[in-house]
Amino acid sequence: MKDTNKTFPLIAIAQALGRYHLTLFIVVLVSGLSTAVLMLGDILKQSSETTGQTSSLDITSFDQATIDRLSRLKPSSEGLTNYSLPGGRVNPFAE
Repeated sequence: MKDTNKTFPLIAIAQALGRYHLTLFIVVLVSGLSTAVLMLGDILKQSSETTGQTSSLDITSFDQATIDRLSRLKPSSEGLTNYSLPGGRVNPFAE
């Protein structure tokens, strides 16, 4: 009888992995990255679909306190108040 080595398939697989390890790594890396990009694109597409959703930001009613605060605002046509620094300080923004 012929003496056969039962570990021959394992040695052949190990040699193939040793020989093509860089190629296999690149294939696995590219396929993983492309899968991640496709999944993220699908998530973004699903999150941007607005069918059947109502926004709660369409509320246009104001309470009296908000109206009072808005009426106290100064228009942009009014001049700015001139502020003066306390004595003894140097203005770092002055030339």
